[in-house]
Amino acid sequence: MFKLGRLLGLMVALSFGGIASVSASEKLYFYTENFPPYNMSASGRAFEHQGEDIDGICTEMVKAILQATDLDYVIKLRNWDYGYSRALNKANHGVFCTTYTEARAPNFKWVGPLTKNLWTIFAASGSNLNIEKLEDMKGMTFGGYRNDVMTEYLLERGYKVSAIESDDLNPKRLELGQVDVWIADRLAGPYFASQQDVEGLEPVYSFNDTELYLAMNPDTSEDIIQKLNEGLQKIKSSGMYEAIETKYGL
Repeated sequence: MFKLGRLLGLMVALSFGGIASVSASEKLYFYTENFPPYNMSASGRAFEHQGEDIDGICTEMVKAILQATDLDYVIKLRNWDYGYSRALNKANHGVFCTTYTEARAPNFKWVGPLTKNLWTIFAASGSNLNIEKLEDMKGMTFGGYRNDVMTEYLLERGYKVSAIESDDLNPKRLELGQVDVWIADRLAGPYFASQQDVEGLEPVYSFNDTELYLAMNPDTSEDIIQKLNEGLQKIKSSGMYEAIETKYGL
């Protein structure tokens, strides 16, 4: 009896060990950043460890997509550079909302589009800048943040960008005159400014209406990518996609 009990115990342990191993290998890890109203902490914290503590347009889209699948996942809020690096280097890891570009296209597998954004240049209150085209701002120092597509776009074209780790400090930098202008999303810019008690920032030029996606590591299986994209189609068919956009005034 003793040997049989040990044998059964060993079989149960091996069984649960196998299940845990398979589950761990298939669990998906999603990262996002504080980029309101697209992604944000529900309580204003810099980092979040649980999906229920993260809000925003893209976050609600991703949660709705996942709920339409049988996939196991966790969602965490970190700074952009950290999440982007994880998605770039680890299978079954993804980052959202990510701007789709031709340069980024081969680095990820893409789910979306989830929504759109409009790139906007903000100036400090009372600046009286009259901008007709982006080239009018050559020689100015832009506030930006590392690994952001807008920052990369400007750097590739020879603009001067003072890039920091997170975008949420840029409104205050602009107000204090540490940068001349700040490039951000048309919706996200005012959110960040309000969080820093910065008032009166002026949108002086908008361009490049882009699409935002969930970007998955390229080693993630096609079966998972298919399930995610099918989940997106399900929430579009059910009206959930439109309801989320309407909630945020899109």
